[in-house]
Amino acid sequence: MRLIQIAQHADDLGRATACYTTLLGMPPTASFDPPGLVFFDLDVVRLLLERGAPSATLYLSVPDIDRAVERLRDAGFPIESGPHVIFTHADDTLGPAGSAEWQAFVRDSEGNLVGLVEHRPA
Repeated sequence: MRLIQIAQHADDLGRATACYTTLLGMPPTASFDPPGLVFFDLDVVRLLLERGAPSATLYLSVPDIDRAVERLRDAGFPIESGPHVIFTHADDTLGPAGSAEWQAFVRDSEGNLVGLVEHRPA
């Protein structure tokens, strides 16, 4: 089995679409309104924005967490927590062995929490 889609709550689809277009740096791949569905392609997983979906915490891999937080702060995203080390990977179980996992958290336009993750050499 593999994960193919994650649904995220959006009260206002237009606002959420603009927010995620900025957050992800790409436009949606499909929109259907009605019934009120917006899809983004995140490589092997689809992100679905939907009014009726519950809130989810998304974790997005970024190549440079400091730049990502700076860019999102400049775009008006509320920063819940700046970049900080969460864990150092001794093996490849949850991330590349010998790397430190950095995370930061922002809020999207709908109040959902979004984590940003970068793996750096420890």
